[in-house]
Amino acid sequence: MAEISAKLVQELRRKTGAGMMDCKKALKENDGDIEKAGDWLRQKGIASAGKKSDRIAAEGLVDTYIKPGGQVGVLIEINCQTDFVARNDAFKALVKSLAKQAATADSVESLLAQPYIENASVTVDEAIKQVIATLGENIQVRRFVNFAIAKGTSGIVESYIHTGGRVGVLIELNSQTDSAAVNEEFQTLARNTAMQVAACPNVEYVSLDQIPAEVAQKEKDIEMGRDDLANKPENIKEKIVQGRIDKRLKELTLLDQPYIRDQSISVEDLVKQVKNQIGEDIQVRRFTRFVLGEGIEKQEISFADEVAAQMGTK
Repeated sequence: MAEISAKLVQELRRKTGAGMMDCKKALKENDGDIEKAGDWLRQKGIASAGKKSDRIAAEGLVDTYIKPGGQVGVLIEINCQTDFVARNDAFKALVKSLAKQAATADSVESLLAQPYIENASVTVDEAIKQVIATLGENIQVRRFVNFAIAKGTSGIVESYIHTGGRVGVLIELNSQTDSAAVNEEFQTLARNTAMQVAACPNVEYVSLDQIPAEVAQKEKDIEMGRDDLANKPENIKEKIVQGRIDKRLKELTLLDQPYIRDQSISVEDLVKQVKNQIGEDIQVRRFTRFVLGEGIEKQEISFADEVAAQMGTK
């Protein structure tokens, strides 16, 4: 059997509008022949039924799931076409169940192939199609990330959702002992740092030592080429550039941010305060921030056109 590449699956999906898992199955059934796979999908009635998948889905929800005990957490983005559907209870229920299910998946593709936790007789992909058929809009699992506290370590995974599901954060904090991980001060710190990440769109790293050398070098190259330094002596130029780079890199790090609840201290100062309160070391290990629809080119459509499309008159 010919190898079925992701590129081939995407091409068939673009041509037919069928779901990812259906396209992969069609290609396997037809030894990688994209034309025969397209015909197979039409014969199965899948290509015509899946045409909604070529509609741009840039609305939806960012949501999270934290397993009881805080040892596992998920941040997920599920997209639909309109804010109206994003507020629908059926869509919200789907997002909640998929956030929980994503705790055991390692990719969107593997998630779609799993038996759906609410109805094991269908896959996640098939369950999504059922909701699409009910709501009449394209729905896509765009991305997710899951964090788990590593064996032999202590800590918690926490999350924060802002502006009704348009911004979400997942964060992991480590402690030295399990008793510290269940400490109220430690858990409050986790919630507050998750909120801090949501409030700081420029933050990409926990600390300066996490910034890759190539990122720092790129910033230096940009600063060295600025017009206002053209006539400066080289030694003066280096000092000015270094000062600017230090400032710029701190803007990218969580621990160097002024704490949103008390601007007189940094997030690093806050962590140290809680560290002293519980009597052991604390590490902010990692975080992820999702903004709904970021990077998706949204299709501009008038309300009249949208209604006409729904009515099948356009």
